[in-house]
Amino acid sequence: MDEVKSGFTIERRGLDLRFRSATLTAREWLAPNYVRVRLSGAELEGFDSPGADDHMRLFFPAGPTSSVEELRAAPSREYTPLAWGDDWLDVEFAVHGDEGIAAPWAASAPLGSFVGVGGPRGSAVLAGAPGAWLLAGDETAIPAIRRFAAQMSADAKARIVVEVASPADEVAIEAPVEVEWLHRSDAAAGSALIAFLDGLGAADAPGDDPFCFIAAEQAVVKPGRALLSRWNVDISKAVVKGYWKRGEAEYHAPH
Repeated sequence: MDEVKSGFTIERRGLDLRFRSATLTAREWLAPNYVRVRLSGAELEGFDSPGADDHMRLFFPAGPTSSVEELRAAPSREYTPLAWGDDWLDVEFAVHGDEGIAAPWAASAPLGSFVGVGGPRGSAVLAGAPGAWLLAGDETAIPAIRRFAAQMSADAKARIVVEVASPADEVAIEAPVEVEWLHRSDAAAGSALIAFLDGLGAADAPGDDPFCFIAAEQAVVKPGRALLSRWNVDISKAVVKGYWKRGEAEYHAPH
């Protein structure tokens, strides 16, 4: 009798939306333009992020706030939680110049600086085991790619492809397969990844019943969905999204 594959699904889970206060307690540069920070505080107890592609909102007021309303009025951006414990939370940031609010804060805010954490308000969780994997993104997708890679078995059929500006921007990613790095140099963000996706044909699928995660600048969505079509992948069993949009600091990736 032929073995029956269990397959996998993506389960949507709602979470209780909570707002927490924390402080910046550590900073580690993993590459010249990529930094990991640790946020700490007693209010982080109970924080959870079941899905590798979850989004939480970080708030950057001028100082500690006295109410949730005051916190929510502060400038904010969405990021993927990387790792957490009873009273700490690690987040990674791609830092390019001094544009925006969050990345400059991550790069240079004094230790002890106040930050607010909201969410996640929902998760998309892999249930079951994909038959194969494609994880593809730019530097903003590295935290999610790290978390998905941690779910792979040691013998997983997988490709992990990450676009960064140059070899100096590559960071260590623990995975059972070698990460393929694309370097865009001075070209537009997403261009190298789009060229890679456009070059994949039906025969390049990593295996049967693949889970595909594709996330980068908004322009990646169209070629990403075209790839799913060539591979006959059900969109309900994949994640293709623009994590950011060129020229729009307030753009928020869809959940």
